[in-house]
Amino acid sequence: MTWLLGVRVHMTGFLPNPGSLLVANHTSWLDILILGGKVGSAFVSKDTLGHGFIHWLADQNDTVYVKRGHRRGAKDQAGAIARALQGHQPVTVFPEGTTGPGTRLLPFRSTLLEAASLAGLRTQVRPIAIDYGKARAEVGWFDEEPGRDNVIRILNRPGKLRVTLHLLGPLDGSMDRKQLTAQAADAIAATLGFKSPAQSSMSVDE
Repeated sequence: MTWLLGVRVHMTGFLPNPGSLLVANHTSWLDILILGGKVGSAFVSKDTLGHGFIHWLADQNDTVYVKRGHRRGAKDQAGAIARALQGHQPVTVFPEGTTGPGTRLLPFRSTLLEAASLAGLRTQVRPIAIDYGKARAEVGWFDEEPGRDNVIRILNRPGKLRVTLHLLGPLDGSMDRKQLTAQAADAIAATLGFKSPAQSSMSVDE
């Protein structure tokens, strides 16, 4: 799909092991296609994806669904991700909780990274920086309704869209979720040349 859409991906770093917890910045719906195609990742998603066909596609990739607005269920959400980490795929979380503008990071929230502690020290936590280069602002899907406008803009852009996927080194698995979140945000921000965002321990449901 990415090739057909004119997306050309260059990767740096080494591929994650099965059962790794990947922590990535979130700029576009293209992030899913890029990470799914290049690293074989499953994803964590809100349980209300809209169209049934989108749900079906997500199901084919063993998506882990969490309930937005379900603050008391944060531990259950982390537990569901920890169970998924016992499978054959790495699992990606987007701690920003939504897509951003592409030109900066939104605050990273730490709740879902509790899954790393629940899964045990065998689970590697790997930051991933998705870099759309000069097209960052164009690709960014932030405060833009309806979503089809973003999709149409990307599909109609001329030329190839060159993306660099930076697979960064593992973090220290002995850190707690807030420390892991801060370290991941700092690593991604430094790679993209951004100022690291203020960290937040809020649930992704807030």
